[in-house]
Amino acid sequence: MLGQNLTKILRGPATAFYRLRMDGLFGGVAVQHGNNKPKSLHKTRRIWLPNIQKVTVYSAILDKKLKIRMTSRVLRTIDKKGGLDNYLLETKDKNIASPLGLELKQTLQKALNAK
Repeated sequence: MLGQNLTKILRGPATAFYRLRMDGLFGGVAVQHGNNKPKSLHKTRRIWLPNIQKVTVYSAILDKKLKIRMTSRVLRTIDKKGGLDNYLLETKDKNIASPLGLELKQTLQKALNAK
């Protein structure tokens, strides 16, 4: 009896849900679920978390540095597009897919219209 309770305490809850905080630029990347399948064909459940980094990027239009959580995939896309401003202005809203990214995009568009 004691051994069964101890293993439940050590293992924790049976179901654990992982959810991304949507306060960064993730480019549509989310947590993926699947199985490990070794040579013995014994499947075990696992998850793959996105590679999220805290990065300080410069916005030329706003003329300030922003500290944003983003995936390495979005960071490569920002480098390819030529900066954070170009990435946000050229990318479709459905591909940005985060409230923070859409808010930054609106702020950049307002700043451009004011100039």
